[in-house]
Amino acid sequence: PGSDAGNAGDASEGSDPLAAAAAAEAAFATAFAAVRSSRYDVIHNHAFDAPAIRLGTGLRAPVVHTLHLPPDRDLSAALRDAARRGRPPVVAVVSNSQAVAWRRVVPVDAVLPPYPSTRDIPWSSSAGQGAVFAGRLSPEKGAAEAIDIARAAGVPIHVYGDAYDEGYSREQIDPRRGLPGVSVHEAVPRPSLWQAMAEAAVVLCPARWDEPFGLAAAEAQACGAPVVAFSRGGLREVIVDRATGFLVPPDDIPAAAEAVSKVAGISRRACRDHAESHLDLGLSLDAHERLYRLVAGG
Repeated sequence: PGSDAGNAGDASEGSDPLAAAAAAEAAFATAFAAVRSSRYDVIHNHAFDAPAIRLGTGLRAPVVHTLHLPPDRDLSAALRDAARRGRPPVVAVVSNSQAVAWRRVVPVDAVLPPYPSTRDIPWSSSAGQGAVFAGRLSPEKGAAEAIDIARAAGVPIHVYGDAYDEGYSREQIDPRRGLPGVSVHEAVPRPSLWQAMAEAAVVLCPARWDEPFGLAAAEAQACGAPVVAFSRGGLREVIVDRATGFLVPPDDIPAAAEAVSKVAGISRRACRDHAESHLDLGLSLDAHERLYRLVAGG
């Protein structure tokens, strides 16, 4: 799963964390038992769970662990422990920014950005209307800030996302649902989201954390839509400031609203060209193949 998918050890609101941890342990034990029954050259793990790291040390094939989230205490400890047991785990991250953070904890072997397939994404060269936000409804993604930015800029906004954090959705999103120009939708399939982005004047990515990558920003540019984002984490690598959007100081809603008023000056063709040349799936596949050949000894 990508970074928005969560991890197997997540406990929903009100659930028992110990039960969730036991369920994750059992799930990974079952999965790795099945892996041992076949021959593989490389195992690639995307689960952000300590049991996946610990149990992966017992596999015959080398294991690549792609870390889609910022450093976490339990996962960091599991990676360090796995390195002490013998063959160090192969660690990949999804952006250079994330690599800097993780290298304070463990060695990082590769950067594997999860670029989209731009040829599958429709785009529009004509300036659209209003703003779009896409992402889980949780504090770090900044849906509430996106609404505030759009209202400060005087443009309507469509918000697409599911209530990943029920408390946040109830306290921060629900009171904004009835505001003029604000439309909040459940998450939609990717093709529908791309259509909405292609029809928007701007896509907002006001992340409140150091975004590990920024898939919505990459997809937006593939759709031809400029992006306004807080200058944090991997977003600084995905967006070209003043060429495919604007990067503004973190948490600066007035600066973001001012940037929204300038997006008409951004070339939608330039956004698409940047996505095709620098944010395309083919580049990610090449990086994966290089790493696989290295760890498999090919």
